[in-house]
Amino acid sequence: MMDGFKIWWKAARPRTVLLSLSGVLMGSFLALAENPHLNPLTIVFCILTAIILQILSNLANDYGDYKKGVDNAHRTGPQRTLQSGVLTERQMRMGISITAVVALIFGALLIFVFAQLSLQELAIFAVLGVAAVLAALLYTLGKHPYGYRGLGDFYCFLFFGWVAVAGTFYLATKQLDFTILLPATAMGCCSNAVLNINNMRDYENDKASGKNSLVVKIGLKKAFVYHCLLIGIAFLSLTLFQILKQAPAYGYAFWLLFPLFLKDLLIINKTLETGVPDPLLPKQVLHTFLLTLVFGLLLLL
Repeated sequence: MMDGFKIWWKAARPRTVLLSLSGVLMGSFLALAENPHLNPLTIVFCILTAIILQILSNLANDYGDYKKGVDNAHRTGPQRTLQSGVLTERQMRMGISITAVVALIFGALLIFVFAQLSLQELAIFAVLGVAAVLAALLYTLGKHPYGYRGLGDFYCFLFFGWVAVAGTFYLATKQLDFTILLPATAMGCCSNAVLNINNMRDYENDKASGKNSLVVKIGLKKAFVYHCLLIGIAFLSLTLFQILKQAPAYGYAFWLLFPLFLKDLLIINKTLETGVPDPLLPKQVLHTFLLTLVFGLLLLL
């Protein structure tokens, strides 16, 4: 039983879960700063839904990349479950189906029970929920997966940034505040930075296998410039938000984390031609999560 659990735990790729939490937590911190007396179950189910969607995406990527031959002996990242043979295709399809159903159930409980939305709001968030599930599946699945056409960054920015942050904020507060798009943009950029590291790491194999990620399309040198822009825009967006909200001086203390991101950039630049090391990916995830926590706690002080 434990062996089976370990296999599915590996397939779920828990090292990426903190990334899915970051956007929802950012939205939660922003909502709590606006109204400390929120329904905690709304936030809890936003978090649970985000985690399940991340796991769904990871399982679908495992299956999609395996079927398309991208997960092969030349792949530099961690060996996936189908590639290593510890799960069969049938088992993975079943796992994907169950996880998709769980994601829809959690999302339905969130918008129909805990968020207390109007009919119009329900319709909008129901569409967003279904779109999020489809986005998780179609990154590598189907005849024309968008991850193979260089569109992964757009959808990552949209769902891990704007939808996660602004969606959580609205579900918790029922308020529209367009300044929220600034921290949402920061989360989208940081999420794209994680994806960019993944794609820079897999550049050679993706190129040879026909997976035309954005990095394959623009090349490694431009991908590094793009990465620098992502980190810069993330920190500048958070800074502009604090300026607009007239935050006290300590509200800019999140810049103390910038050296962590700068160190990652220096390592990427140094290893760009020889191969971006895989450990940078979980580091980028962790640094994004830390940035979210620090910025969020500063909002609540």
